[in-house]
Amino acid sequence: MAVGRAERRADRRRRAESLFGAEKGSVALDLLELTELAWHDCYGEASPPEDIIEDMLLLSAGNLERLIQAALLAVTDWRDLRVAADEIRNRA
Repeated sequence: MAVGRAERRADRRRRAESLFGAEKGSVALDLLELTELAWHDCYGEASPPEDIIEDMLLLSAGNLERLIQAALLAVTDWRDLRVAADEIRNRA
């Protein structure tokens, strides 16, 4: 379990690069880091739980614009994010 922001970023790198490619994967990681800051401001926790991060990545489908939308949804109402991600999972 990663404790610091740099460790969480390193743990998420492979998944981000597999979805977005090496170049845009770094940008996706920047957005996830920004989401951590917003999450902390809203919920007082250092980072969203990993299942929220996974939901965001699933909804993004490798598209940065969709990841931005998922990040906003995660911070404003993570339950709606979960419902949307579960709908995708149930279709598979």
